Amino acid sequence: MCDGPGPGVRVSQITGRIPWICGTLGSPIVTTVLFVRHGRTAANTAGLLAGWTPGVHLDDTGRAQAAALAERLRPVPLSAVVTSPLERCQETVAALLADRDGLAPQVDARVGECHYGDWQGQELKKLAKDPLWRVVQAHPSAVRFPGDGGESLRDSQARGVAAVRDWNARLGPDATYVVCSHGDLIKSIVADALGLHLDLFQRLIVDPCSLTVVQYTELRPFLVRLNDTGGGVDALIPPKRRPRRSRRRRQDESDAVVGGGAGAPTAGA
Repeated sequence: MCDGPGPGVRVSQITGRIPWICGTLGSPIVTTVLFVRHGRTAANTAGLLAGWTPGVHLDDTGRAQAAALAERLRPVPLSAVVTSPLERCQETVAALLADRDGLAPQVDARVGECHYGDWQGQELKKLAKDPLWRVVQAHPSAVRFPGDGGESLRDSQARGVAAVRDWNARLGPDATYVVCSHGDLIKSIVADALGLHLDLFQRLIVDPCSLTVVQYTELRPFLVRLNDTGGGVDALIPPKRRPRRSRRRRQDESDAVVGGGAGAPTAGA
């Protein structure tokens, strides 16, 4: 007999618990993936699309974010920690592993940042004037970034999802593990988990050092948490009333930040 609800039971509106999908031995078959975006960097605050630019490190706020997340996750047993090769992810993971003896990071390029081609290293405000920006916002599944090595968002999503599925199979049911990656890649993997077309992934937000949790079962994934920063509610307080905004300003406010951005303002930052 299975201890949990039978297959097909939906999320409880009261408890928020997900259903159990039971295996032949009666144990729940659930692999839990903790997606962590790297902590904040100077490139984030400068409004630069870092991409695979070498030497992009966590800033002071990013290091504090990583330390705080490590403390939050301390009670959670981890089967593995998978990380993008880029420094900002490896530095975030180093904080998560500081007090976990015997657990080494597993570097997987498939969860690395999207290859932005000629857009890499450019200012976002400059890129927003490029005609391709509107396509990235409204029809991202059609986008391939220009220049040598430019990647399509479809391809980056496919490699990211393939990596997660491979690690799920390798680590097995009942595993809980971390994937430290980047804003656009995590958003695209979450879109896949939700069955959303890639053209809708810009509706998701994944801030620096946020925690997003997906549980994978035999039948379907379940999104348990999205963009959990564990902080206060400052980002929810409406700003002071401003003069009527232009149509262009209102359009800018509807745009997603390519690469993920710097997140909500933090006290003292």
